[in-house]
Amino acid sequence: MPTALQIGPYRIYFYSYDCGEPRHMHVDRENRSAKFWIDPDVTLVHNHGYRRKEVRDIERILHENLEVLRNEWDAFCGSRA
Repeated sequence: MPTALQIGPYRIYFYSYDCGEPRHMHVDRENRSAKFWIDPDVTLVHNHGYRRKEVRDIERILHENLEVLRNEWDAFCGSRA
């Protein structure tokens, strides 16, 4: 499972077998996890344990690093363009 970024307590990654799905990232911290689509915009798919404010904080982090995250996905899975 390639790690795209580590920011503060958050590990932002995707699974190698996810390449057949639309671009997205998983975000873990301790025993919490969430999945976000990153195309066409950052959208929460699943949330397991994060509070609403923390989800908003994570969304902000993903928005700020969207180009890097998309590039990491494309470098591993291939471009979706």
